Amino acid sequence: MSQQPFVGRPTPITNATHSQKPSGMPIHKYGFYEQVEIPDRTWPNARVTRAPRWLSTDLRDGNQSLIDPMTPARKREMFDLLVRMGYKEIEVGFPSSGETDFAFVRSIIEEGAIPDDVTISVLTQAREDLIERTVESLVGAKRATVHLYNATAPTFRRVVFRGSKEQIKQIAVDGTRLVMEYAEKLLGPETTFGYQYSPEIFTDTELDFALEVCEAVCDVWQPGEGREIILNLPATVERSTPSTHADRFEWMARNLTRREHICISVHPHNDRGTAVAAAELALMAGADRIEGCLFGQGERTGNVDLITLGMNLFSQGVDPQIDFSQIDEIRRTSEYCNQMEVHPRHPYAGDLVYTAFSGSHQDAIKKGFDAMEADAAAAGKTVDDIEWAVPYLPIDPKDVGRSYEAVIRVNSQSGKGGIAYVLKNDHKLDLPRRMQIEFSRIIQAKTDAEGGEVTPKAIWSVFRDEYLPNPENPWGRIQLRSGQTTTDKDGTDTLTVEAVVDGVDAVLDGTGNGPISAFFDALAGIGIDARLLDYTEHTMSEGASAVAASYIECAIDGRVLWGIGIDANTTRASLKAVISAVNRAGR
Repeated sequence: MSQQPFVGRPTPITNATHSQKPSGMPIHKYGFYEQVEIPDRTWPNARVTRAPRWLSTDLRDGNQSLIDPMTPARKREMFDLLVRMGYKEIEVGFPSSGETDFAFVRSIIEEGAIPDDVTISVLTQAREDLIERTVESLVGAKRATVHLYNATAPTFRRVVFRGSKEQIKQIAVDGTRLVMEYAEKLLGPETTFGYQYSPEIFTDTELDFALEVCEAVCDVWQPGEGREIILNLPATVERSTPSTHADRFEWMARNLTRREHICISVHPHNDRGTAVAAAELALMAGADRIEGCLFGQGERTGNVDLITLGMNLFSQGVDPQIDFSQIDEIRRTSEYCNQMEVHPRHPYAGDLVYTAFSGSHQDAIKKGFDAMEADAAAAGKTVDDIEWAVPYLPIDPKDVGRSYEAVIRVNSQSGKGGIAYVLKNDHKLDLPRRMQIEFSRIIQAKTDAEGGEVTPKAIWSVFRDEYLPNPENPWGRIQLRSGQTTTDKDGTDTLTVEAVVDGVDAVLDGTGNGPISAFFDALAGIGIDARLLDYTEHTMSEGASAVAASYIECAIDGRVLWGIGIDANTTRASLKAVISAVNRAGR
């Protein structure tokens, strides 16, 4: 006999409850991507332990995708930024596309703007007039690469060029030969000249045909000792998973002849939103170089993001060999040059990426910072000399030029940890846990009433108003003027306090087994019933001018309240803390 459910028992969730329904979208229009058969693939067990070669194509691929292409001044600003950051290969334009790009390439050569260890690259299609104009733009350059491409994918062969595989391969071969001929004719011995070829939309091209075209190009260029060729294998449109992308790179790396003289370059776009993963897995599969743009600028959903890729390496202890230490300057310059904003959630660089609003996150971050300080002190080192280990922060924001000021921001989702962090980070006040809880309720009431974010400045204003009377806001029954204690032979302390009580000058006397106990005794003389529950203190600074913060939890007329006192004298700080609690009880 089956048991009857209890009255009011909720219905259990089952798989059937969550069954998805057909979307009704036209899925028949799209097919699966081609998989690669590599039963013994090795890339899943590989690790990236050193930086790849980087090429920035911000000035070419990035620029051509802008609503408002860069002016010459903005182009130069971007070029100078890339050089400062440490990029050694920079694609600077498409000089045969128009006078603007041609003039820019000429300007950086003629003005000596290109450091001796930086190689500029220029793009061209495989037409003779365009190749001639492209090579002409490089006259006088110290280090330069011509990047030639033609589309090899089936859709382009059938729809755009209406050509056979052999005809498409011949375009690549003839273009390579023409680049060599014009380089020989136009460039002098002062130029170290290189060549790059791209079978465009490599990820849509049959692998055996992509290999055939690349081998034919290599037959013309003849890579060998001291004569590299760059084969760029672009995901011009991202169509497959990053794992399949990696398989294609491992297959090419295994099957290319003259591999030791070939630089395999990866050029992902972000149509599926997985360009970063595709680039990282391609490196694991044998790629040598990555082409991309700062912050993922580029056609449609963008090129792969060089900032994220480089910082991902950094976060794993691998030197990216690019300087990201001033990430906000990089972002501001990029936004100026591209006239496009970087998203506030952009990895590593967005305004909010090191910020926690959630109370549990804030509490964990605060505890992480505290643990780092304790671990460093125990090891006799600084925090910068030990391994980073703070919850929710994959890197130390300080390493990219961010202050800790915005790490924790307070709104209605925040808790005691975030508020305590702000007070400790900005004002050196390390609140006891129960005081954190007390004050967080005060802030929570403010956020519930007003909504939005509470700034650190507002938090401090509320804290001062609640716990620290000041000349502009002299609230409370008692204001301390001076206090003096003496200790007799049996250890009893006698305290005399000069104060203002209810607006009248008064002298309060009391005795006890310490200044705080004696002060409670003195307060009893004016009808205040106060009892010590907890006491803690710490210094807020070092040296002769050190200031102490004292925190006191008191039971006052049946209420439990915290008070705080700040003073260079620890006894005076503790008396101020008692007065803070007593005054709060009377508000």
